[in-house]
Amino acid sequence: MGSAGSGRQRPKRPNSFADFLVQFRWVLIVPIVLPLSFFFYQYIQWRATVRRLIHGSPSEETHRRAIKKVQDRIKSRRPKLDGMICTGRRPWLEVSMRHSEHKRSHRFEVDLSHLTDILWVDRERMLIKCEPMVCMSEVSAAVLPLGMAPQVLPELDDLTVGGVINGYGVEGSSHLFGLFSDTCVAYELVLADGSLVRATADNEYSDLFHAVPWSHGSVGLLVGAEFRLTPVKEYMKVTYSPVTGTLDDIASHYLESYRLPQNDSEEKVPDFVETMIFNDTNAVITTGRYASREEATRKGNVINEIGWWYKPWFHTHVATALKRGKFIEYVPAREYHHRHTRSLYWEGALIVPMGNHPLFRFFLGWLMPPKVSLLKLTMTNSLRNYYEQRHACQDMLIPSRKVVDCLKFCHDNFETYPLWLCPHRLPKKRMGTMLDCEPEYEKDMQWGDTEEAQMWTDVGIWTVPLPVLRNEVWDGVEATKSMEKWLRDNGSYQCLYAVVEQSEEEFWQMFDRTLYDAVRKKYGAEGNFMSVYYKISKSKKGQAYSSAPTSLKKLQ
Repeated sequence: MGSAGSGRQRPKRPNSFADFLVQFRWVLIVPIVLPLSFFFYQYIQWRATVRRLIHGSPSEETHRRAIKKVQDRIKSRRPKLDGMICTGRRPWLEVSMRHSEHKRSHRFEVDLSHLTDILWVDRERMLIKCEPMVCMSEVSAAVLPLGMAPQVLPELDDLTVGGVINGYGVEGSSHLFGLFSDTCVAYELVLADGSLVRATADNEYSDLFHAVPWSHGSVGLLVGAEFRLTPVKEYMKVTYSPVTGTLDDIASHYLESYRLPQNDSEEKVPDFVETMIFNDTNAVITTGRYASREEATRKGNVINEIGWWYKPWFHTHVATALKRGKFIEYVPAREYHHRHTRSLYWEGALIVPMGNHPLFRFFLGWLMPPKVSLLKLTMTNSLRNYYEQRHACQDMLIPSRKVVDCLKFCHDNFETYPLWLCPHRLPKKRMGTMLDCEPEYEKDMQWGDTEEAQMWTDVGIWTVPLPVLRNEVWDGVEATKSMEKWLRDNGSYQCLYAVVEQSEEEFWQMFDRTLYDAVRKKYGAEGNFMSVYYKISKSKKGQAYSSAPTSLKKLQ
């Protein structure tokens, strides 16, 4: 699915051996990585059941025992000799595309891998409490049969509760509820001195509560989280609406997709909204509204169980609207929540090029998707550098009023399609959090903006740019730097799971460090936990090095 137009003209580049390796990487992935991934997912699916059979149902008591292991480990640390505190999770197990350079430094690792339980579901208060290593697939399996779902359920099965809080998590329902962290009501954290605290928005640790999102475990170790649920029905009524025109036209229709109803006769705002832009003249807006089984099974309604292994990948199914026109169907709710999982959005086509072929889907589709962490094991340093230079994998968080400008910038800088647009509500904090609404946005509110929150958009850029496919010169490092500058100049944010090229000074021009620094100092994280920039940057030197024990510096 290429661009109808073309970006700026670039000189041609010669093919390399790395191009060959990437093109035929599937030879290793299909017979080895896919079966291993399948068995790993089966382990995740059954581990809670097995643990209940062996150890009994999880409870606050078992949770406290699990936390005590973390506390004891931290209390055993020798601050003058041991390195900075970080989790003991191996870099290849992380879903992030960047390499965890901080795990190569002198460090004091704390194992959190045993914190994998869903502790309780409160159907009256519509809350759930989980430990940080619980995966999104486990959350949806636990609550959807009860007629509930997390207000925001990030798409990919591998994502963990701790990851989408310390990092970021967005979904098609974010225009109603915000990012995943905005749906959380309490965090349990172990601090640098080994003490356990429960932070909420209105208790004595409220500053800590607001500093946790996007901190990447640099203010304390997250060991538990409570977040909100919302009532749901068995099906999602999905409407696929094609848009043809300029990028301005596409942006206009996208903004219209989540506007508030102007009168009682109009439908309410959809429960889910996302837009896939397939080239610079064609897009499909997908909206979803929960529907009962009774409605879905009425005569004339079409039910599409998209979760079966032999079904076409979801984004290719969406693209059929460009030819067949607008259409409506009913999708089982859990299958819709995980609609992009099998194909990893559209990255699956780069990993398994024949993966969406009908024969492959029928005979081997049940093995999909490959586990991201296992894919990382197949990458050498040279391949990793190749992907950074020839592949785009970034998310840009921008005020929705700047969508048109952003799309034009992306076309010129990346020329990468499909693009993913997902609106999300950003609550107004005004307390120095790393992310906040634009200053004085209230003076010129756009669709979806309120006095309490501003509407933003996640622009997802994940695939090989068209210039690379045309064998033209395209430098992913320079494109990322250009993107980062555009974001800084436009008061927007880069999602930190991706490769970050900006310097520490530039990073803190993008994000507000006021509350973050104050909390790090107040709760003893400085000198004990690695800073967020050190953890997400490619550089091996920074605050963690400058704060390292004097004895270590002498050895170096």
